[in-house]
Amino acid sequence: MRNFIQYDWAKLERDTQPDGTRVYKTPSGKAYPSVTTVTGLQTKKGILEWRRRVGEEEANRVSAKASGRGTRIHTLCENYLLGNDVNPSISDAEMFGSMREWLDDIDNIHCLETPLYSDFLQVAGTVDCIAEFQGKLSVIDFKTSSKPKDRDDIHQYFMQTAAYAVAFEERTGIPIGRLVIIMGVDNDFPRLFIEKRDNWIAGFRKLRMDYRNQYNI
Repeated sequence: MRNFIQYDWAKLERDTQPDGTRVYKTPSGKAYPSVTTVTGLQTKKGILEWRRRVGEEEANRVSAKASGRGTRIHTLCENYLLGNDVNPSISDAEMFGSMREWLDDIDNIHCLETPLYSDFLQVAGTVDCIAEFQGKLSVIDFKTSSKPKDRDDIHQYFMQTAAYAVAFEERTGIPIGRLVIIMGVDNDFPRLFIEKRDNWIAGFRKLRMDYRNQYNI
Protein backbone atom coordinates (compact mmCIF):
# COMPACT_ATOMS: atom_id res chain seq x y z
CA MET A 1 0.00 0.00 0.00
CA ARG A 2 1.47 3.31 -1.07
CA ASN A 3 1.36 6.40 1.10
CA PHE A 4 -0.47 9.48 -0.20
CA ILE A 5 0.11 13.00 1.10
CA GLN A 6 -3.14 14.93 1.06
CA TYR A 7 -3.55 18.55 -0.12
CA ASP A 8 -6.52 20.80 -0.70
CA TRP A 9 -5.73 21.56 -4.33
CA ALA A 10 -7.57 24.39 -6.05
CA LYS A 11 -9.74 23.35 -8.99
CA LEU A 12 -8.96 24.87 -12.36
CA GLU A 13 -11.38 25.51 -15.19
CA ARG A 14 -10.10 24.19 -18.50
CA ASP A 15 -11.11 25.42 -21.93
CA THR A 16 -9.99 23.95 -25.26
CA GLN A 17 -9.62 26.52 -28.02
CA PRO A 18 -10.74 25.85 -31.64
CA ASP A 19 -7.10 25.23 -32.62
CA GLY A 20 -6.78 22.52 -29.95
CA THR A 21 -4.76 24.51 -27.44
CA ARG A 22 -5.78 24.36 -23.78
CA VAL A 23 -6.23 27.35 -21.50
CA TYR A 24 -6.74 27.11 -17.75
CA LYS A 25 -8.42 29.64 -15.48
CA THR A 26 -6.91 29.97 -12.01
CA PRO A 27 -8.96 30.66 -8.85
CA SER A 28 -8.09 34.35 -9.21
CA GLY A 29 -9.52 34.37 -12.75
CA LYS A 30 -6.24 34.53 -14.66
CA ALA A 31 -6.10 32.61 -17.94
CA TYR A 32 -2.92 30.64 -18.56
CA PRO A 33 -1.93 28.34 -21.43
CA SER A 34 -1.23 24.71 -20.61
CA VAL A 35 2.33 23.59 -20.00
CA THR A 36 2.16 21.13 -22.91
CA THR A 37 0.82 23.81 -25.24
CA VAL A 38 3.88 25.93 -24.48
CA THR A 39 6.38 23.07 -24.86
CA GLY A 40 4.63 22.14 -28.10
CA LEU A 41 6.25 25.18 -29.68
CA GLN A 42 9.51 23.27 -29.78
CA THR A 43 8.10 20.41 -31.89
CA LYS A 44 5.43 22.28 -33.85
CA LYS A 45 7.54 22.83 -36.98
CA GLY A 46 8.62 19.19 -37.17
CA ILE A 47 5.05 17.95 -36.70
CA LEU A 48 3.76 20.22 -39.48
CA GLU A 49 6.47 18.95 -41.83
CA TRP A 50 5.65 15.35 -40.96
CA ARG A 51 1.94 15.92 -41.59
CA ARG A 52 2.68 17.39 -45.01
CA ARG A 53 4.97 14.48 -45.82
CA VAL A 54 2.59 11.63 -44.89
CA GLY A 55 -0.71 13.39 -45.68
CA GLU A 56 -3.50 14.52 -43.40
CA GLU A 57 -5.42 11.22 -43.37
CA GLU A 58 -2.40 9.13 -42.36
CA ALA A 59 -1.23 11.76 -39.88
CA ASN A 60 -4.64 11.81 -38.21
CA ARG A 61 -4.70 8.01 -38.01
CA VAL A 62 -1.25 7.77 -36.45
CA SER A 63 -1.92 10.66 -34.05
CA ALA A 64 -5.23 9.19 -32.90
CA LYS A 65 -3.64 5.79 -32.32
CA ALA A 66 -0.75 7.28 -30.33
CA SER A 67 -3.06 9.53 -28.31
CA GLY A 68 -5.39 6.66 -27.46
CA ARG A 69 -2.55 4.42 -26.38
CA GLY A 70 -1.00 7.20 -24.28
CA THR A 71 -4.31 7.82 -22.50
CA ARG A 72 -4.80 4.11 -21.77
CA ILE A 73 -1.28 3.66 -20.41
CA HIS A 74 -1.64 6.77 -18.23
CA THR A 75 -4.87 5.37 -16.81
CA LEU A 76 -3.25 2.00 -16.12
CA CYS A 77 -0.32 3.67 -14.34
CA GLU A 78 -2.66 5.82 -12.26
CA ASN A 79 -4.86 2.91 -11.23
CA TYR A 80 -1.84 0.76 -10.41
CA LEU A 81 -0.43 3.46 -8.11
CA LEU A 82 -3.85 3.86 -6.49
CA GLY A 83 -3.90 0.15 -5.75
CA ASN A 84 -6.86 -0.51 -8.04
CA ASP A 85 -7.23 -3.60 -10.21
CA VAL A 86 -5.67 -3.15 -13.63
CA ASN A 87 -6.63 -5.23 -16.63
CA PRO A 88 -4.70 -4.02 -19.66
CA SER A 89 -5.85 -5.04 -23.10
CA ILE A 90 -3.71 -7.47 -25.07
CA SER A 91 -2.30 -4.58 -27.10
CA ASP A 92 -1.29 -2.62 -23.96
CA ALA A 93 -0.23 -5.46 -21.65
CA GLU A 94 3.37 -5.75 -22.83
CA MET A 95 4.09 -2.02 -22.64
CA PHE A 96 2.44 -1.56 -19.25
CA GLY A 97 4.14 -4.65 -17.88
CA SER A 98 7.53 -3.33 -18.95
CA MET A 99 6.93 -0.07 -17.04
CA ARG A 100 5.62 -1.69 -13.86
CA GLU A 101 9.05 -2.34 -12.34
CA TRP A 102 9.69 1.40 -12.17
CA LEU A 103 6.16 2.11 -10.95
CA ASP A 104 7.05 -0.06 -7.96
CA ASP A 105 9.81 2.45 -7.11
CA ILE A 106 7.17 5.17 -6.49
CA ASP A 107 5.86 5.98 -3.01
CA ASN A 108 4.83 8.90 -0.77
CA ILE A 109 2.70 10.39 -3.54
CA HIS A 110 1.95 14.13 -3.38
CA CYS A 111 0.20 14.47 -6.77
CA LEU A 112 -1.46 12.05 -9.16
CA GLU A 113 -3.20 13.58 -12.19
CA THR A 114 -3.31 16.82 -10.23
CA PRO A 115 -4.02 20.32 -11.63
CA LEU A 116 -1.26 22.83 -10.86
CA TYR A 117 -0.55 26.39 -11.90
CA SER A 118 2.24 28.90 -11.58
CA ASP A 119 1.75 32.66 -11.45
CA PHE A 120 5.51 33.07 -11.88
CA LEU A 121 5.62 31.10 -15.15
CA GLN A 122 2.00 31.98 -16.05
CA VAL A 123 1.11 28.43 -17.06
CA ALA A 124 -1.09 25.64 -15.75
CA GLY A 125 -1.71 21.98 -16.39
CA THR A 126 -2.19 18.52 -14.96
CA VAL A 127 0.91 16.77 -13.67
CA ASP A 128 1.09 12.98 -13.98
CA CYS A 129 2.75 12.31 -10.64
CA ILE A 130 4.83 13.97 -7.95
CA ALA A 131 6.22 11.46 -5.49
CA GLU A 132 9.35 9.85 -4.16
CA PHE A 133 11.03 7.81 -6.88
CA GLN A 134 13.68 5.50 -5.50
CA GLY A 135 13.52 7.53 -2.31
CA LYS A 136 13.89 11.02 -3.82
CA LEU A 137 11.07 13.52 -4.37
CA SER A 138 10.57 13.89 -8.13
CA VAL A 139 8.22 15.10 -10.82
CA ILE A 140 7.36 11.90 -12.70
CA ASP A 141 5.88 11.73 -16.19
CA PHE A 142 4.59 8.61 -17.95
CA LYS A 143 5.24 8.58 -21.69
CA THR A 144 4.72 6.15 -24.56
CA SER A 145 6.57 5.88 -27.85
CA SER A 146 6.37 3.78 -30.98
CA LYS A 147 10.19 3.64 -31.13
CA PRO A 148 13.13 4.07 -28.74
CA LYS A 149 14.04 7.67 -27.97
CA ASP A 150 17.19 9.23 -26.57
CA ARG A 151 17.67 12.19 -24.26
CA ASP A 152 18.11 14.60 -27.16
CA ASP A 153 14.72 13.56 -28.59
CA ILE A 154 12.71 14.61 -25.54
CA HIS A 155 13.91 18.01 -24.38
CA GLN A 156 10.28 19.16 -24.27
CA TYR A 157 9.48 16.48 -21.67
CA PHE A 158 12.22 17.75 -19.36
CA MET A 159 11.02 21.34 -19.74
CA GLN A 160 7.44 20.21 -19.10
CA THR A 161 8.31 18.46 -15.85
CA ALA A 162 10.58 21.33 -14.79
CA ALA A 163 7.60 23.70 -15.09
CA TYR A 164 5.51 21.41 -12.88
CA ALA A 165 8.30 21.35 -10.31
CA VAL A 166 8.18 25.16 -10.12
CA ALA A 167 4.36 25.16 -9.94
CA PHE A 168 4.39 22.60 -7.12
CA GLU A 169 6.95 24.58 -5.12
CA GLU A 170 4.92 27.75 -5.66
CA ARG A 171 1.79 26.08 -4.31
CA THR A 172 3.38 24.16 -1.40
CA GLY A 173 6.77 25.71 -0.59
CA ILE A 174 8.40 22.31 -1.20
CA PRO A 175 11.25 22.42 -3.75
CA ILE A 176 11.77 19.59 -6.23
CA GLY A 177 15.05 19.30 -8.08
CA ARG A 178 14.57 15.92 -9.81
CA LEU A 179 12.71 15.04 -13.01
CA VAL A 180 11.85 11.47 -14.00
CA ILE A 181 10.48 10.24 -17.34
CA ILE A 182 9.24 6.64 -17.49
CA MET A 183 8.69 5.76 -21.14
CA GLY A 184 7.05 2.63 -22.50
CA VAL A 185 8.22 1.66 -26.00
CA ASP A 186 6.46 -0.57 -28.52
CA ASN A 187 8.14 -3.99 -28.79
CA ASP A 188 11.22 -2.80 -26.90
CA PHE A 189 12.58 -2.18 -23.44
CA PRO A 190 11.19 0.82 -21.55
CA ARG A 191 13.35 3.90 -21.09
CA LEU A 192 14.09 5.77 -17.87
CA PHE A 193 15.41 9.34 -17.92
CA ILE A 194 16.43 11.30 -14.81
CA GLU A 195 17.31 14.99 -15.06
CA LYS A 196 17.77 18.06 -12.86
CA ARG A 197 15.10 20.75 -12.87
CA ASP A 198 17.59 23.59 -12.96
CA ASN A 199 19.06 22.34 -16.24
CA TRP A 200 15.71 22.81 -18.02
CA ILE A 201 13.67 25.58 -16.44
CA ALA A 202 15.49 28.35 -18.34
CA GLY A 203 14.58 26.64 -21.61
CA PHE A 204 10.95 26.50 -20.56
CA ARG A 205 10.93 30.19 -19.61
CA LYS A 206 12.26 31.06 -23.07
CA LEU A 207 9.51 29.00 -24.71
CA ARG A 208 6.95 30.72 -22.51
CA MET A 209 8.20 34.12 -23.68
CA ASP A 210 8.08 32.96 -27.31
CA TYR A 211 4.51 31.74 -26.80
CA ARG A 212 3.44 35.07 -25.32
CA ASN A 213 5.02 36.95 -28.21
CA GLN A 214 3.19 34.76 -30.77
CA TYR A 215 -0.22 34.45 -29.13
CA ASN A 216 -0.40 37.39 -26.73
CA ILE A 217 -1.33 35.23 -23.75
